[in-house]
Amino acid sequence: MFVLGISGLYHDSAAAVLRDGEIVAAAQEERFTRRKHDPRFPISAIQWCLEEAQVPVDGLSSIAYYDKPLSTFSRVLRTYAAAGPAGLRSIHAAMSEWLNRKLWTPYEIEKALRQLGYELPETLLFSDHHLSHAAAAFYPSPFEHAAILTLDGVGEWATSSLGRGSGKEIELLEELRFPNSLGLLYSAFTYQAGFKVNSGEYKLMGLAPYGQPRFAQAISDHLIDVSAEGSFTLNMNYFDFLAGTKMTNHQFDVIFGGPPRQPESEITQRECDLARSIQVVLEDVVLKMAQHAAAVTGEKNLVLAGGVALNCVANARLQADGPFEEIWVQPAAGDAGSALGAALWAWHQIGGHSRSVKTGDAMAGAQLGPAFSSEAISAELEEHGRPFTRIENADKRAQHLATLLAAGNVVGMFQGRMEFGPRALGNRSILADPRSPTMQRVLNEKIKQRESFRPFAPAVMAEHADEWFELDHESPYMLFTAPVLESRRGTQGEPIAGASIFEQLNAIDSEIPAVTHVDGSARVQTVDATRFPAFHHLLSAFNDLTGCPILINTSFNVRGEPIVYTPEDAYRCFMTTDMDYLALEDCILDRTEQPEWTGAAVELELD
Repeated sequence: MFVLGISGLYHDSAAAVLRDGEIVAAAQEERFTRRKHDPRFPISAIQWCLEEAQVPVDGLSSIAYYDKPLSTFSRVLRTYAAAGPAGLRSIHAAMSEWLNRKLWTPYEIEKALRQLGYELPETLLFSDHHLSHAAAAFYPSPFEHAAILTLDGVGEWATSSLGRGSGKEIELLEELRFPNSLGLLYSAFTYQAGFKVNSGEYKLMGLAPYGQPRFAQAISDHLIDVSAEGSFTLNMNYFDFLAGTKMTNHQFDVIFGGPPRQPESEITQRECDLARSIQVVLEDVVLKMAQHAAAVTGEKNLVLAGGVALNCVANARLQADGPFEEIWVQPAAGDAGSALGAALWAWHQIGGHSRSVKTGDAMAGAQLGPAFSSEAISAELEEHGRPFTRIENADKRAQHLATLLAAGNVVGMFQGRMEFGPRALGNRSILADPRSPTMQRVLNEKIKQRESFRPFAPAVMAEHADEWFELDHESPYMLFTAPVLESRRGTQGEPIAGASIFEQLNAIDSEIPAVTHVDGSARVQTVDATRFPAFHHLLSAFNDLTGCPILINTSFNVRGEPIVYTPEDAYRCFMTTDMDYLALEDCILDRTEQPEWTGAAVELELD
């Protein structure tokens, strides 16, 4: 029995397929279309998932969509109408999209299946948005029962929900409603700092350690009223998102030192302090919510989903100071993961099928996307006259790549199945030596083509993680930060008063400076041999060579581009940046041996 889950038409569209309840395929539309955060109906992702799962043309037992469009439409209309003349202008702008597409989601689904040659099943289901998040968080988790928190901008009317999962059942017990949204509050500061909403929130999180929380009290005094249980109300006198035009208004500017930073302009200390202040407030609210969830459910374990759950600093605070023994976060915590959540909800909650809890989790290391064979890759390289060396022996290949990395080279890694979610976990990654004091700057400026302050994540052999980081739990999906051990670094922890971002970067004192953030922390990926055998093999070879079981792991893309999907995407990225080597499965390419690149460069969309 096959179930298709779909999310789309807002941002991060995706599809997923279950076969007899097992997750067999999941992918985001952006990877196929090369449009970052693509919101369009995910027909390419649907096609690949159905083909990968080998679904017969009449084989779908049900389809589940992650949202209820009519409920969302009601909220949009009522919100714009309540906002007065500015809101009425937004209604006119939104009507075309709603009347021509979003209200016709059932037809969009049917049209897509017919176009792909598949029959529409009798069962077409629409899940509540936060129920899809909850299902994505609970069903693949390693817990038989757990408390559930979902936190995002808004879905239909809910912005956060609290629930409990047990066996095959999920029950949502409480919710916060629009416009009181932790995700939208954080996005307002993303906007004020000059970054793109629904895209730049992770930049704000990375900027926070450079600042001081000097605006935190102003946020508490003017913007948000938080109860002891973590519920809250926003003071809408300071926001403009009800009208659908922008996130903040002039009153917000007055409180926080001026208008929003112009995108691409210089980042000042004000933006750093704004980032640190809202990060502190967000962590405090999430901690209160978690304490309330523990009290209401009586559970010892917690699962998280929704866009806010991608805030790995808040997750680490919750793990350290919260009431739960264990926390599991859905690696595709945003709307893309809700395609999977909707499918799992349809299978377990609606279909009544039992749930089998897997050791670790049921996400298969989030390696749920397309893969390409070595034979196909080598044939394509030969066809285009691109020199390569093929090293079929896995041990020799790992040793060769480790030697290249230890010599200071940057290697693009393309192997196995593409990851589902926003993080590259070793299969579509750019890798480098974390011991280099210049590598962070080189990667940001010459490879990733992005802001210099952005930190990089360390991928560490799981069995050696506690020798380098203050980490007592696994973090396979890069969703928790942890301090680098003091024995491995100097004393930095607070930003240097009066120092520029560049000066603070240069002042990092660590054995692994390229993955140590200015506050001494790192966004850690623990790599175990079960989930990530090939990547673990490479880390082991690097450790044998250098005594360091860690590599820089950043996603294989440049700024504004989705993570690479095909070998051709990878080659183009390789040739239009300053990467030194490219590993396409067992085919190793040396940049100095390649013919001159005459193709188009990646088109950067500023994010």
